[in-house]
Amino acid sequence: MNTILLVDDEQRMLDLIELFLLPLGMKCIKETTGINSVEIIEKEKVDLVLLDVMMPEMNGWEVCKAIREFSNVPIIMLTARSDKADLVNGLNIGADDYITKPFDERELVARVNALLRRTSDSDKSTITYFDFTLDCDTYSLHYQDSTAQLTLKEFNIIKALISRPTKTYTREELLEIAWNYEADTDIRTVDSHIRNLREKLREAKFPTEEFLKTAWGIGYKWN
Repeated sequence: MNTILLVDDEQRMLDLIELFLLPLGMKCIKETTGINSVEIIEKEKVDLVLLDVMMPEMNGWEVCKAIREFSNVPIIMLTARSDKADLVNGLNIGADDYITKPFDERELVARVNALLRRTSDSDKSTITYFDFTLDCDTYSLHYQDSTAQLTLKEFNIIKALISRPTKTYTREELLEIAWNYEADTDIRTVDSHIRNLREKLREAKFPTEEFLKTAWGIGYKWN
């Protein structure tokens, strides 16, 4: 049974989402504050978070940032905003997907199932390429004595690239790999994730100039 943490300051919305998910055999934990939701993830096993953006005191973006300091649990943002900049910002700070309110029940269920499926289908092992080791249990990348902790999006991108290191992936391919279904997501989001990923690896003392290369006009490859 998957445990889903629902975070929204409106009790009516929490009850509605729970009504959609309970028939799928999912356990729902309902929370109305961002602060308490972070504490729940620290203490309990949660498989996915549905997180509202517009909340008082601690908004969804702040909650997402706090969660990403210690956990790679999949996060879907729920937002009434349709501005692309806001949506891209949410993805860049560590969210795995977003759903714009008002949403269709079938869309919500499909996105939750897709993200859970992608997480459960990840091989619980390691992938090694020369001095690089991708740990599929901890969602971390290792290079000699250096380690970088990855978000789920970053992990899926790295997993694809390192599994076929000589293949050049188009941005469209990486978008499909990272999101796992058709989504109205700006293709430039891939570039944003790659930039953030490169910066993270540089800070972890990875030789980024030797891998994760840009194929101009096409996309990216590992080597």
